[in-house]
Amino acid sequence: MTDLLPGELETIRTDFRELGLKDRLQLLLEFSNELPELPAHYLEHPDLLERVEECQSPVFIFVDIDEENIVHLYATAPRESPTTRGFASILVQGLKGLTVDQVLGVPDDYPQDLGLTEAVSPLRIRGMTALLGRTKRQIREKLAA
Repeated sequence: MTDLLPGELETIRTDFRELGLKDRLQLLLEFSNELPELPAHYLEHPDLLERVEECQSPVFIFVDIDEENIVHLYATAPRESPTTRGFASILVQGLKGLTVDQVLGVPDDYPQDLGLTEAVSPLRIRGMTALLGRTKRQIREKLAA
């Protein structure tokens, strides 16, 4: 993938790819500590969140689209699962402020392009890919409704 990505996703990709392997893992850990808390509405209604079954840890997401077609991704992942939590945080932060079209245009292989495939298991990369895929699916379902 060599295309420019929208907004923060490009910055995140560049940040990861400019680091050595050990520092990439450290950056992923930093992202895990920056996953925003769920808004109170979702804490009170966990039934609105969808479990991402492909993730080894219990990860739940919810996508909201506002009246300006801006996507809002909410995610929760356990603190004891920093890799998965870091992946969720990357997507929450990276998709923030993007339109529906921009999010749907994010290449499906974005997780593989961060340079973490040598550092984490293929199963974990598959989990992040599933996070992105489910986000896009929820967007499509909301648009069709």
